[in-house]
Amino acid sequence: MQKTRRETSILVIEDEADIRRFAYRVLDLEGYNVLQAGNGEEGMRLARNTRGLSMVLLDLKLPDRDGWLVLEDLKRDPELSSVPVLVFSVSATPLLRRKAAAMGASGYLAKPVDASGLRRAIAATVQWQRMFEPGCPEDTAAG
Repeated sequence: MQKTRRETSILVIEDEADIRRFAYRVLDLEGYNVLQAGNGEEGMRLARNTRGLSMVLLDLKLPDRDGWLVLEDLKRDPELSSVPVLVFSVSATPLLRRKAAAMGASGYLAKPVDASGLRRAIAATVQWQRMFEPGCPEDTAAG
């Protein structure tokens, strides 16, 4: 059974308050349940304590521990390793994009981003994740 948007919990880990509020507003208006963290430690605490976390929008430059370490921790944690992580950074070189993908990120979104770009990236990531949920219609059709 597919989750409704309000049941889809997205964790935004971003230290810049204006960007975090922007992402919150856009995703909340789209009907998602949005959680916010201003640093990596708070983000990991929320990720570990949120049942059914659907995805993480992760900035790479965070004050206490950088996003690379957060991404590594998310992908090492058996409870969180399957949660898609969309990296959200001003640094978007091909090398950094490849590194993020190699570490398990589902996508890479370059800042600055407008509301429609953020909506499209989130929707695509959430849709991709739903394809792998148990009981997905595609599972039964293949067989």
